[in-house]
This record gives sequence, C-alpha cells and structure tokens, in this order.
Amino acid sequence: MYVSVVNDAGLPVPDLAAPDFIVREDNVAREVLRVAPADEPMQISVLVDNSQAARDYIRDIRVGLEGFVTDMMNGTKNEIAIISLAERPTILADASSDRAKIMKGVNRIFEQTASGNYLLDGVLEVTKGIKKRESERPVIVAITTEGPEFSNRRYEDVLKPLRETGTAFHVIVLGLPSNDISEDARNRAGVLDEGPRVAGGRRGSLLASSALPGELKRLASELKSQYRVTYSRPASLIPPEKTTVSSTRPGLTARGTLINDKREPRRP
Repeated sequence: MYVSVVNDAGLPVPDLAAPDFIVREDNVAREVLRVAPADEPMQISVLVDNSQAARDYIRDIRVGLEGFVTDMMNGTKNEIAIISLAERPTILADASSDRAKIMKGVNRIFEQTASGNYLLDGVLEVTKGIKKRESERPVIVAITTEGPEFSNRRYEDVLKPLRETGTAFHVIVLGLPSNDISEDARNRAGVLDEGPRVAGGRRGSLLASSALPGELKRLASELKSQYRVTYSRPASLIPPEKTTVSSTRPGLTARGTLINDKREPRRP
C-alpha cells in the first residue's frame, strides 16, 4: 500500500517503521513486513471545474495549481496532467514532467460561460486512461465547486474503477454546500464522500477559494511524504472486500491506497 500519515494538524509524520502500522483485511490483522519511503514517480491527473459555477474561483485555482505543480515537480520524476470539466472533460496539458508544459495547461484554465460541471465523467475518463497505460502510481486530484453536476452517472460506477486501478482520489470542494437533492447531485455527493475514503485520499471543503493555495500545498507535502507499506497475506483466490490501514501511535491518521498487483512498481 501507499500510505499517508498525518498528525492532528494535518501535517505528514516522518520516520515511521513497521511497528507503527496496522493493516487489516476484512478486519483481520496482517503482519506488516516492511515500511519505506514511497519514492516511485506519481502520475497525477488534476481535474478542474471551470464551469460557470467556478467563475469567482478561477484566479485562486490558477495560483494554487502553480504552487502545487512547483512542489510536485521539485526533485521528482512525477508527471502531471491538467483536465478541465466544463461541458466535457478536456485535456489542457498532457501528462508531463516538464513544469513549463504543465503550466501552459494551468494558464489555459478559464471560466466557460453558461456551462455545467462534468466531474464524474472526468473521473471515469481518467481511470480508463490509467487502466490502458497501466500507470504504476496513479493519483487524481479534483478541484470542484458545489455547482450542479451534469454527468448523469451512478456513483457506484465511478468508485469501482478507482478501486480496480488502485488510484488515490483527493478532492477539494469550493463554496457553500449545495441544497440540490436531484439524482445527479446525490451521485456526485456519493463520489465526493466515498471516493476519498475508499481510495486512500482526503477531502477538503473550503468556503473561501483564497485558502486553496494553502490546501494544495498541504496536499503536495502529504503526497511527497507517503510510505510504501508491505504486508503479508495468505494465498487465496478470493481477494478481501475491505483493506484498512491505521497507526499504532495515538493522534495520527493513516490513509492507504492498495497497489494493484498488475501494476506492481518495477524494481531493479
């Protein structure tokens, strides 16, 4: 598993070892064998709501992503793609480890007037690409508003490929909570609430978009401080329905994303 561990202040905790982790499969504890810093490059897809609902947030989104890209590129071989969500998922910057190319995509983020948000479609399209490319350490970061959802997707159909591809899913929601009770809104809420929980990510909710740069900086710090936790499991043809990770140390929160066996990182 790739595991994040943060303290009560939301800051990553360094220098942890195997005794500091508990891994459970279907509530059965497994032996933690090794813990090491996760140094495999990440393939990060940033989904950005640029619909009409995001009109007042575009500037802060750009500023926040500039810092996020800089932090995630510094001293790494990570790749980042930028995808906008108004009307339909649209690639603004192809996956690259070249900061200049990624920033061209960031600077192409503009509000699309009289448009709606297609977040769930965006997540599905990205996970299809992850599966096709057999990405080794995929991450989705979604920056979205509380505006209406137009994807017309069932939340279960979006969560399933996240699990199957072993994609970490992080969400930052901007603005006041929505009072929308439509079927599309309920499916969207299911993805935003359940997605980070089942995919080892975090959800942040910000009333003011001016707080976004700080939130993205904290997320970058967390991603760059993850652990690779290896544990033992009995041979079985039936995989566990639920795998969880926690810390033996009080006051620490652990979040983990399973590494898909089919994309086990290549090692020398």
